[in-house]
Amino acid sequence: MKICNSSYEFNVTSYRNTAMVITTLQAFAGLWINAFIVSVLCIAWVKKRSFSSVEKILLFLGCSRFWYLCFAWVYNFTTTIYSWCIFVHPIPQILAAIQNFFDSSNLWVSACLCGFYCIKIANFRHIFFNYLKAKIDKIVPWLFLGSVFLSLFFGIAAYDMTDKVLYNINNSTNLGNMWKLNFEIDENIFPMLVTFGFIFSCAFLVVISSALLLLFSLWRHKNNMQTNAGKNLSVDAHIKAMKNIMFFLFLYSINFTCLVLNMMAKKDDRVTFFILVFQYVFPIVHSLNLILSNPKLEKTLLKTLSCVKYKVCRR
Repeated sequence: MKICNSSYEFNVTSYRNTAMVITTLQAFAGLWINAFIVSVLCIAWVKKRSFSSVEKILLFLGCSRFWYLCFAWVYNFTTTIYSWCIFVHPIPQILAAIQNFFDSSNLWVSACLCGFYCIKIANFRHIFFNYLKAKIDKIVPWLFLGSVFLSLFFGIAAYDMTDKVLYNINNSTNLGNMWKLNFEIDENIFPMLVTFGFIFSCAFLVVISSALLLLFSLWRHKNNMQTNAGKNLSVDAHIKAMKNIMFFLFLYSINFTCLVLNMMAKKDDRVTFFILVFQYVFPIVHSLNLILSNPKLEKTLLKTLSCVKYKVCRR
């Protein structure tokens, strides 16, 4: 029996270490990509002393994703390698609060970017839509402020939830009452989980609505241009933007699903590993797609890679 237990513990430890290595590689790749976006935009701001609305959103998004990946990796590293830190107050509470703050900021600023592209590119004659298109540059800073307040709420709530869960775990001395403990934990944090799910769903609905509105605008624009024999540049721009939006919607849907699964109480190590991997995919792949779809960022990236390649070959 002892041999079986030691073998099981060894397999669990090796599995967690492997998962830690993979997520570490993902995290550092995402840190580099988002740090590149932030550095390029900051250098551009220093040179011309002005920022467009889309550059403001990209800068805010790059910063939130950089710090999200940073603290998510620190949290996973701490709980995997130094698991005893989980029971040292207030280390897990602070890490959970900071991670959830930047995670919420990442989700809401991503939704703002999707809505911004929809308002700027789509063409509707409704009065409210025209008002948003005219005032979008002034609305963007208020969207940032709203995302910060929502993120602060998530961070404080995550601190309180983590504190309650760890308090119940520390006070449970009888292993026979584990079912009762799980019930009490779920009872304590269930209202907060429902609130989290509702607010995350609102961000998801913003993304879906923006994508569908942009799709409808593209379809209507193509019908209006059917009489033109030549290739219309506006249609090409719509098609390219639509591809990016649909790709973003696909990634956002995966990330939203992982968030819902992460809220579920019972997960084994394998499920947790896949959730972490897919949650890291969203801020990495989408940021890379933003670089490749932005001429300024793409040009700087190609120039940087060519300089690195030259220096490596020279050595």
